[in-house]
Amino acid sequence: MRNATAALIVIDLQNDFCPGGALAVPGGDAIVAGINARMNDFGAVILTQDWHPADHLSFASQHRGRAPMELTQMPYGPQVLWPDHCVQGTPGADFHPALNTSRADLILRKGFRRQIDSYSAFFENDRATPTGLRGYLTTRGITDLTLVGLALDFCVHYSAVDAAQLGFAVTVQQDLCRAIDLDGSLAAAHAGLRQAGVVLA
Repeated sequence: MRNATAALIVIDLQNDFCPGGALAVPGGDAIVAGINARMNDFGAVILTQDWHPADHLSFASQHRGRAPMELTQMPYGPQVLWPDHCVQGTPGADFHPALNTSRADLILRKGFRRQIDSYSAFFENDRATPTGLRGYLTTRGITDLTLVGLALDFCVHYSAVDAAQLGFAVTVQQDLCRAIDLDGSLAAAHAGLRQAGVVLA
């Protein structure tokens, strides 16, 4: 039976984050079947989708002499420079073909403003500009969130911490996530999630 006050939030399960993609997370495609199987346990399913313009400023290609995975400073703080990925309307931005998108109540696109990246499903990286997801969940009476998807140490981490700080009961189901683990980012994410009161399942 579906829990009407619980939502499954599937973070960025897109082709560019899966093996063969522009910013592949190791084993990113291995979690699709398990995520599909969990959907029927929840009253709502929300899919997030990275949706960048081709000239997004988080792309290393937009910074002369800079390489992917380098760190730069943006007006809102430190920013990893990524390879071009999840460009609007391209196959890389599409959801993994095996993902059950028909079960989604909401598809939330993020990162579509050229000047600012958006890891979290709730706020852009300035930590102030909301995506609207909080209002959607609150209006539907949803109080409990389970997060799965890609990547555990970036978009899942930021989304889960924000959700907990907004007052939701939050679980990250680790076996249905995969991580990039860039310079210790996975260990830092685990520590940040625990500190925020997120349940690591």
